[in-house]
Amino acid sequence: MNAAAPQLIEASSPHVMNTYGRVPIALSHGQGCRVWDINGKSYLDALAGIAVNTLGHNHPRLVPALQDQLTKIIHSCNYYHVPGQEQLATKLVELSGMSNVFFCSTGLEANEAVLKLARKFGHDKGIENPQIVVYERAFHGRSIATLSATGNEKLQKGFGPMVPGFIRVPLNDIEALKKATAGNPNVVAVFFETIQGEGGINPMRAEYLRAVRELCTERDWLLCIDEVQSGMGRTGKWFAHQWAGIKPDVMALAKGLGSGVPIGAVVAGPKAANIFQPGNHGTTFGGNPLAMRAGVETLRIMEEDGLLDHAAKLGAHVRAVLDRELGSHPGVKDIRGQGLMIGIELSKPCGALINRAAEAGLLISVTADSVIRLLPPLIMTQAEADEMLGLLLPLVRQFLAEA
Repeated sequence: MNAAAPQLIEASSPHVMNTYGRVPIALSHGQGCRVWDINGKSYLDALAGIAVNTLGHNHPRLVPALQDQLTKIIHSCNYYHVPGQEQLATKLVELSGMSNVFFCSTGLEANEAVLKLARKFGHDKGIENPQIVVYERAFHGRSIATLSATGNEKLQKGFGPMVPGFIRVPLNDIEALKKATAGNPNVVAVFFETIQGEGGINPMRAEYLRAVRELCTERDWLLCIDEVQSGMGRTGKWFAHQWAGIKPDVMALAKGLGSGVPIGAVVAGPKAANIFQPGNHGTTFGGNPLAMRAGVETLRIMEEDGLLDHAAKLGAHVRAVLDRELGSHPGVKDIRGQGLMIGIELSKPCGALINRAAEAGLLISVTADSVIRLLPPLIMTQAEADEMLGLLLPLVRQFLAEA
């Protein structure tokens, strides 16, 4: 007797907390930039697990490396030295021009560690009530501290009181930053995403980044950058802030660093590298041998295959097509981003496009209610990018034509 064909999941499982508004498909497997659901339908992946699957799916060099690591050791607690940590840290220091790395398992953990580090920096200077500058529309995570740093009241609702110690300012306005901190001796750090991801693909301008770097140096603040979504080659540089020619004091990484294996990192320059001492911070899973192998192999493959240059060139191609086909459309407010981190802001909420795109065989995201977000694997070919655009553009035009 033949087994019944698998059915798509139409609602959340009664045993899984209802925390996600899920698309009614369940993915089974993937190859390159394509994935298949449990019914055998294929989709072009233009989301990469929200900027996580740097090397796509079932990469022919990453998978054997992970299989090899699985036969050796998966987890070792941080009571002991983990050689892979030193190997990956050395590479991240080389790529960033910074000096030391702490490993964790997620972007939230990395950002939480950044906030703790900034506060301890202040306490070590004798500041009892350290304050950190954060930004409107920012997203840094969903723990109580990172949620407090996040600039989204909708996400914060129901979880108050928020953690104090944050000063919120608008993007790209250096005078607003100076005014908000004028005469305040308790400021210890400025913390932002180079390109806001969940906030709607909102980039910090290069001249603004340079001005903030100068201000932090002048006032002895830590410049802390969240590169969780915009880092790891996504914009065509290893880290998006490098387009402005600056160097932060502290940087949070995660997502694409492990190509799907959970990993996070805090990279610190000389000013912040020795703030944490034994007992100040820690993690159970962070820096485990499997995650470290994933990070080492991801960076090696990215370098060998020239994926940074590829991301920059392919992103420019996609932007050029979008500008040509949608740039003058009255329903399109803006097309922005860099490399393979692209946002298309429409004049009305467009969450419905997620399901419509899935029906057409394309996986995308909508963030900030009205911004289509494209974050494909960095291995995407130009032919696949053109296929992505060929699927997306008619859906956008049809959606905007509706009343």
